[in-house]
Amino acid sequence: MIFPGTKVKVTNIDDTYYRFEGLVQRITDDNVAVLFEGGNWDRLVTFKFSELEEVTPRKGRK
Repeated sequence: MIFPGTKVKVTNIDDTYYRFEGLVQRITDDNVAVLFEGGNWDRLVTFKFSELEEVTPRKGRK
């Protein structure tokens, strides 16, 4: 399930943000606002649920 605060990846091949990972900020109807942060820029972009998949956390280094 995708909730606010969930890390997601864009799966739509035709999208500029394909394979980018970001955090879900808000959910409205069938739209999901995702925040992308990278270095000196932040971008909030809206996607459909079908264009996103949840990223499973990887185990950290020891």
